[in-house]
Amino acid sequence: MKAGVVRPDLAQEYYTPERCHILELSNSVDDEALSIARARVEPGVTTAFHKVANTAERYVILEGEGLVEVEGQDPESVTVGDIVLIPPGAEQRITNTGDRDLIFLALCTPRFQQDNYIATD
Repeated sequence: MKAGVVRPDLAQEYYTPERCHILELSNSVDDEALSIARARVEPGVTTAFHKVANTAERYVILEGEGLVEVEGQDPESVTVGDIVLIPPGAEQRITNTGDRDLIFLALCTPRFQQDNYIATD
């Protein structure tokens, strides 16, 4: 990793087939250990079930409220300040149960790579 400051361009947010908006904040071959993305799920939307092979994820809930489902666990309500731990290869999805956007950071170790994404829905 190189020292510096990253200033993400909000206009680079994109919509995924998973049914959420993603803004890559930090995902570089110069920092293989970690990637950070901001995810935004609109009210009433449930993301598609999926897995990420070889990658542990942590969701840090920043705004809104939802219901998270992680393989092997009972569905659980989440809100601002909660951290969801998702082991590598665990099937997962999240539902926005509120009336405003559900926004969270997705921290992946090692960094997220599209080749590791597995759609299961």
